[in-house]
Amino acid sequence: MRLKIEHTTRYDYDEPVSYALQQLRLTPKSHASQTILGWETEVTGGKRELFFEDSHRNRVDLISFEPGTEVIEVRCRGEVEMTETHGVIGAHGGFMPLWMFLRTTPHTRAGNGIRHLASGIETGGSDLDRLHALNTAIHDAIAFQPGTSNVSWTAEDALTAGTGVCQDMAHLFIAAARVLKIPARYCSGYLYMEGNDQQDAAHAWAEAHVEGLGWVGFDPANDQSPDMRYVRVATGLDYLEAAPVSGMRHGAGGERLTVHVEVQQQ
Repeated sequence: MRLKIEHTTRYDYDEPVSYALQQLRLTPKSHASQTILGWETEVTGGKRELFFEDSHRNRVDLISFEPGTEVIEVRCRGEVEMTETHGVIGAHGGFMPLWMFLRTTPHTRAGNGIRHLASGIETGGSDLDRLHALNTAIHDAIAFQPGTSNVSWTAEDALTAGTGVCQDMAHLFIAAARVLKIPARYCSGYLYMEGNDQQDAAHAWAEAHVEGLGWVGFDPANDQSPDMRYVRVATGLDYLEAAPVSGMRHGAGGERLTVHVEVQQQ
């Protein structure tokens, strides 16, 4: 399957921005399940200063704002050839040892609710069986409702509320997997949804490391492992390390964020 992707992120500021820097994790890489046929990023209102690989081997573009910027827009586009691997990414690589993916972060700290959820997963099967059961348990526990959560929510917040979005469900999966002593990480990317090419956000899911298979993807929002419709872009211990856009700026004025994503089959 070949997918064409366009992703536009626009910030409108109430006051001119004197200085700002942003990190973009918006460039996917080729690996077992995807081959990048072409990818480009355009920045309006700023310029790309440099790029580097972070500790998760994500490509990061550093952009600076032009003085007095009131609007900045980042537009990515490209084509990706997808191969079916049933969610299996493969052997661990990169700069971080596997034990780091058992580390708790503020977004993935397990409270009583998450520990109770994890304790309900059958212990008799393989790790892969337990992870699929966890995926379904989270899908059943959280109602997908955009607008009911925000980026500051923790996994425990989402479980308590019983609602959230793909980011919340990914954090919950990661937190519970780590309670089960299985390394887990956050993955951001794109999802092709037939009949719904126009989307207002990218997608997110989780990956867990399974002995003998390596990293395997799990999407509790859709209760499945990623297939050929999923394009991986960045990974991290949680959302903050894989966010498409992050950074800092000087100025007290407000901002408005607009995101447009289009994923089409070619």
